[in-house]
Amino acid sequence: MGDSSYNYKMFKCFNRKFKAREAGPPPDVKAIFSKFAQGGDLMSVDQFRSFLVEHQGEPADAVTPLDAHRILQEFSRRHPGEAAHHHQHVRGLTLEDFFNFLFLEEPMKKQIHHDMTAPISHYFIYTGHNSYLTGNQLSSDCSDVPIIKALEKGVKVIELDLWPNSAKDDVQVLHGRTLTTPVTLVKCLKSIKEHAFVKSPYPVVITFEDHLTPKLQAKVAEMVTQTFGDTLYYPVAEDQMVEFPSPESLKNRIIISTKPPKEGSGKDSSEEDEKSGSDGEPAIDKANAAEAKSFQQSAPEYKRLITIHAGKPSVELKDALAIGDKVRRLSLSEQKLEKAAEDHGTDVVRFTSKNILRVYPKGTRFNSSNYKPHVGWMHGAQMVAFNMQGNDKYNWLMHGMFRANGGC
Repeated sequence: MGDSSYNYKMFKCFNRKFKAREAGPPPDVKAIFSKFAQGGDLMSVDQFRSFLVEHQGEPADAVTPLDAHRILQEFSRRHPGEAAHHHQHVRGLTLEDFFNFLFLEEPMKKQIHHDMTAPISHYFIYTGHNSYLTGNQLSSDCSDVPIIKALEKGVKVIELDLWPNSAKDDVQVLHGRTLTTPVTLVKCLKSIKEHAFVKSPYPVVITFEDHLTPKLQAKVAEMVTQTFGDTLYYPVAEDQMVEFPSPESLKNRIIISTKPPKEGSGKDSSEEDEKSGSDGEPAIDKANAAEAKSFQQSAPEYKRLITIHAGKPSVELKDALAIGDKVRRLSLSEQKLEKAAEDHGTDVVRFTSKNILRVYPKGTRFNSSNYKPHVGWMHGAQMVAFNMQGNDKYNWLMHGMFRANGGC
């Protein structure tokens, strides 16, 4: 009995000593509030607008008194318990309200406010990696469900790995050379069509990792054109573009990006080679080599649909980063990016000023983990591709990066 009493007292003392206090507004917030409220207890709608324009840097013509009033009304609707009297929000903000407004989970301004008329290479793009996987990279199921979830989250680049089925008469999506179960390409395409623009009207890019014969490439071209119709964007001329179009001009359009096949050779994938540990073996086997030579005659429609031409650094990395007359996309693993940033940082930045750089996770991330995106962003990499299957801290960081500008 004595021991129990002693323990109870210690526990009680522990609670009192370490009881957390609710944090109030810090001195700098109090100073800002006092400045714009002119020493009063309530920041009026006009004073709140002055805070947004003068202190937050919002354009004066973009935040009218009516806009400021609307923001306060929205804040009141979503956070009715932040003040003692709900009706005060219509007239302004108390210090407590103002402090809570600064820490809103979501910004009140949801509309697109960036200039979206520059070439698409001028923007960071929310990019997924192996978008069809439901879990780990080795044995999880392939499905259109994670693709739908990614699009609803705001992801704008969907990656599909294309492989022949066992009969070699249809196209499947799966992580090659693993135990992942496939999903049909047509199912993925239809889901992309239905959910591509639920988050924003700006373009969705589909990147193909292509391991197909020319005959199946022609079938892919047919599937893509039939599924997307006029929504699909591709240049009228087959020549590679000298400048990418803008997101504004590509609203509600679907874009295909992959490595264009060349006459006399099949497709290969630098990423899949690294994932499988191979030394650059062709993506289609030797039995299909003869068929691949006739590509120009058998499937020119496939090549015609490719808007963003992709490639791998088949030469020295510095040479691969050289800027040519035509724009293109280059893919680097996270390790290769780190080395490129260390050895050729200026060249990487120069390359991304006109072209698109895609970074993808290293092949040993079997559990669908992710890497720090900062190196890519700091060097202008537009497509920092992430595994979207989990909820690791880097995934949240990526999600937060693309919540601004109306969630675009």
